[in-house]
Amino acid sequence: MPRSKEIQKQMRKRIMELYQSGKGYKAISKAWGLQRTTVRAIIHKWRKHGTVENLPRSGQPTKITPRAQRQLIQEVTKDPTTTSKELQASLASVKVSVHDSTIRKRLGKNGLHGRVPRRKPLLSKKNIKARLSFARKHLDDPQDFWDNTLWTDETKVELFGRCVSHYVWRKSNTAFQKKNIIPTVKYGGGSVMVWGCFAASGPGRHAVISGTMNSAVYQNILKENVRPSVCDLKLKRTWVLQQDNDPKHTSKSTSEWLKKNKMKTLEWPSQSPDLNPIEMLWHDLKKAVHARKPSNVADLQQFCQDEWAKIPPQRCKRLMASYRKRLIAVVAAKGGPTSY
Repeated sequence: MPRSKEIQKQMRKRIMELYQSGKGYKAISKAWGLQRTTVRAIIHKWRKHGTVENLPRSGQPTKITPRAQRQLIQEVTKDPTTTSKELQASLASVKVSVHDSTIRKRLGKNGLHGRVPRRKPLLSKKNIKARLSFARKHLDDPQDFWDNTLWTDETKVELFGRCVSHYVWRKSNTAFQKKNIIPTVKYGGGSVMVWGCFAASGPGRHAVISGTMNSAVYQNILKENVRPSVCDLKLKRTWVLQQDNDPKHTSKSTSEWLKKNKMKTLEWPSQSPDLNPIEMLWHDLKKAVHARKPSNVADLQQFCQDEWAKIPPQRCKRLMASYRKRLIAVVAAKGGPTSY
């Protein structure tokens, strides 16, 4: 091995002598039986570092060649759900054997990191078209229009079933100590379905839904809560009711009830919770309720009512002041999912 390195060293020096004497890449490569790219690399190294000696390197040379790296990037770009184990097998098929952690590090150096995918409603072409049409239609509506819109929705609040990630600091072999676990209850331990509404001036009425919700139950909720909320929030006579396209909201009987009671509704694109700012208030509500640690469904109902009433009017005002940004985001996404 030492003799082989010495020959290579002498060869590199001779190549430089020939180059300095005026010989070109082609003549040198022909004289030594080398590839022209090899000769060019040696001369480039001399120009850059002033030597043809082997320079010190840190660590073992990488096993992932530039070609293998391009293959990795192409595969994850084509299918982001590809696992590092699958990529490892793919490289093995071209005789590149590396650990899957090496693959993750190499992708990370190229700005590709493993992340939990965001969950968003499945959008059909019809949904996308409707969302884009809605955003473009209302993009230039005056702020007064949004300030006089009553936003409504329903949500389920679970007793123990919050689907969020938690972390604990613990030592090895202590995973199942009481302080390091999160207790779970089958089926969430109970839940309540709540209806709520709000406008730019603050939160409106709030109702707990008992039993199965159908069109008749929904109409009764609207009857008991919408107009009192409009009055409490001091909305103008031109106010508009927002509701999503749940079948109970768009049924024939509900449509007739709304018409009979002279409630003008905002046309709404399906699968668009990101366009309804009340989703932010639901997040606030659930966070506040669970911080109080309800122990039963009765507590859960009471805490929901208490915390909904505590929502600051300024929070509602800020949500509506920035509503145009949501429309801009939908237009930018061409009707697709947004970050909201």
